[in-house]
Amino acid sequence: MVTSDPIFQRIQAFDRSRGGGVAVRRVNRGYSLYSTATGVPIARLRPTGQADMVEVLWWRRGRWATIGDLGGVILPLDQALDYIANESLFW
Repeated sequence: MVTSDPIFQRIQAFDRSRGGGVAVRRVNRGYSLYSTATGVPIARLRPTGQADMVEVLWWRRGRWATIGDLGGVILPLDQALDYIANESLFW
């Protein structure tokens, strides 16, 4: 368990505040979110290196892919978590 990683902790805190159900794994320069009930991938957050900005990826055709045709979705972490929680694309 990664306890000294502030992004990891913020993702977990967001999940807890919404009732849980998401497992977070730190893998290859990013954070993969999975359903604890099914193990199905939900989303991936890839830090950009600029403040707390992350690129949001989705699971498509067996791999993580950018969203949209114009270079992906890049948001501050809190907005990215809200986006994932409220966008039907992930659920």
